[in-house]
Amino acid sequence: MAEFFLELFNEEIPARMQARAADDLARLLAEALAALSPAGVRTFYGPRRIALVAEMAASVPASSSSERGPRRTAPEQALAGFLRKHDAAKEQLREEGDFWVLDRVTPGIEAAELIASAVPAVLRRFPWPKSMRWGGTSQFTWVRPLRRIVCLLGGAVVPFDLRDGDDDGHGLVSGDLTEGHRFMSPGAFAVASCADWEAQLRARHVIVDAGERRRLIADGVRDLAVARGLAVVDDPGLLDEVAGLVEWPVPLLGSIDAAYMDLPAEVMQVSMRVNQRYFAVCDANRKAAPHFAFVANVVAPDGGATIIAGNERVLRARFADARHFWDLDRTRTLESRVAALDAVTFHAKLGSQGDRVRRLMRLAGVLAEFTGADRVQAERAALLAKADLTTGMVGEFPELQGVMGGYYAGHDGEDAAVAGAIRDHYAPKGPTDDVPAGPVGTAVALADKLDQLAGFFAIGEKPTGSGDPYALRRAALGVIRIIREGAVRMPLRALIAAAGAGQPADLDVEDVLSFFIERLRVQLRTEGARYDVLNAVLGTGLDDDLTRLLARSGAVAAMLGTEDGANLLAGFKRAANILRIEEKKDGPHDRAVDPGLLEVDEETALAGALDRAEAEVTKLLESEEFGPAMACFAALRPFLDAFFEKVTVNDSRAMVRLNRLALLARVRAVLGRVADFARIEG
Repeated sequence: MAEFFLELFNEEIPARMQARAADDLARLLAEALAALSPAGVRTFYGPRRIALVAEMAASVPASSSSERGPRRTAPEQALAGFLRKHDAAKEQLREEGDFWVLDRVTPGIEAAELIASAVPAVLRRFPWPKSMRWGGTSQFTWVRPLRRIVCLLGGAVVPFDLRDGDDDGHGLVSGDLTEGHRFMSPGAFAVASCADWEAQLRARHVIVDAGERRRLIADGVRDLAVARGLAVVDDPGLLDEVAGLVEWPVPLLGSIDAAYMDLPAEVMQVSMRVNQRYFAVCDANRKAAPHFAFVANVVAPDGGATIIAGNERVLRARFADARHFWDLDRTRTLESRVAALDAVTFHAKLGSQGDRVRRLMRLAGVLAEFTGADRVQAERAALLAKADLTTGMVGEFPELQGVMGGYYAGHDGEDAAVAGAIRDHYAPKGPTDDVPAGPVGTAVALADKLDQLAGFFAIGEKPTGSGDPYALRRAALGVIRIIREGAVRMPLRALIAAAGAGQPADLDVEDVLSFFIERLRVQLRTEGARYDVLNAVLGTGLDDDLTRLLARSGAVAAMLGTEDGANLLAGFKRAANILRIEEKKDGPHDRAVDPGLLEVDEETALAGALDRAEAEVTKLLESEEFGPAMACFAALRPFLDAFFEKVTVNDSRAMVRLNRLALLARVRAVLGRVADFARIEG
């Protein structure tokens, strides 16, 4: 095995594309060089380079194969098709019995030869989300101008170029030269291996490992904040992005002018993040502190003082813009902005934001009954929820929609519950976000998501395996989280229908409900919960009260976790298997059990236990006491065990056999009151 190393040195690559590009490079080269059995693949990525190292076989050995073709008596068309498939001539065939046989010999190939052939083809079809051409007449495209290619095998250059016919490929050829930091260590130098490349770049102010850069940034900005008794606001996405912007991270801490500290913390954080890639800093009470952290890409001779001053100056200008929007927006009430929503398109087929607000008001009023909210407050919050879309601040920072509405509602003197509901009605936006606080916020957030789902399902814009442009999966998971975390009791089917009633097209309610159930399965699977138990409970009918459905599933799962529950499941499956076989002969066997034909004590005892369990379980299920209901089922275990130990089901006497099969069918029916246990795995 020999070390294969490839580095692609570019102008600056957008941070968001780097990790995916490294993965694509590894995948495409693994496919193209599969014959060399690549192993131990590692990738590197950063602002100006993507690289890969792997161990490769030194060559592909020669091989031979024989392919049997059609019979010698087959039609000429069959033989012609076989020859076309294998790109062969008839003279290459030999006869073997009644068949034609093609013998093929594949010559061996040196690894360097295969690499020199495969890599240019991979680079020419590389799947960048966006590519560009630059200088000259070459049609070769890349994310940004590609400047150098290092390609080594066992320390030796693998020579190739990117020419393609008359296209000169920008004159790019492989070699062993790369470059260090653009400002602190400019100029080219030769490398002999991946380890040499990594060490020499570090000496030239480039850290090639993205994970290491990320750690240095996280630790550096944290230490600067801690030194002042502060903390950095957690922002993993920003951390990843900044790690893709710098090669030699130098964390620094700047100050915020006190004149801007009365701006909402979210405004300050988003402005810093979106415009400048700064990290927000907070005090021990999680309130915005008058500082910000950022990362330079150079070591400054003055310790960074000039860089800090420049960034503070830029931030003052950004905050001055935010201050303008903040002051201007508050000269009008949210209510005065509602009429303007009729001129804001939500979707061409779903009307304006004004149309949507009217739907949300009606739906929030309905949902108030189930969340315990004041109906008037819920409708008021729904009326004002989208009004901040017409404000200057949200126009500048769309990420703040809802948040700014909450602030402006508070400024207008709206009830705190209304302002909070406006602020939270988009929540949760992701798996780590909090769900809305309070019954009014819960009602409006549910209305927002149910309307979104009902509307897009009604016009046929459902998620597909390849895309979900309207974030409907996220909306459904948001509804599920709100219901689960708030233990909200609501008839989801009826509320989906209510959401669909205001849409411009007819809605298939069951389709949307099934979408919710599938999202619930995915969520449970992600959590490591027993989604097979959910499937079993759903096997008795689609319960649209998710809180009740999950309580029932949890009780079944808890029972199955006990010894009696596990053994009862085994007994049920034994009964179900017997019934499946026998019902093919003369089923179904769902007839009444004849007490007069119960001859053995164990079958009499099982019949009596089933009668008692069914009566008790019926009451418990009606009162939703699922735990005690499962305990009743678990108590059947010894009776079922004894039945199978002492009773021969397929008795030679026909009537006795049929009665015993009816008893097993009753076991299936009684247990089936709560779940289809045949769907339980294991």
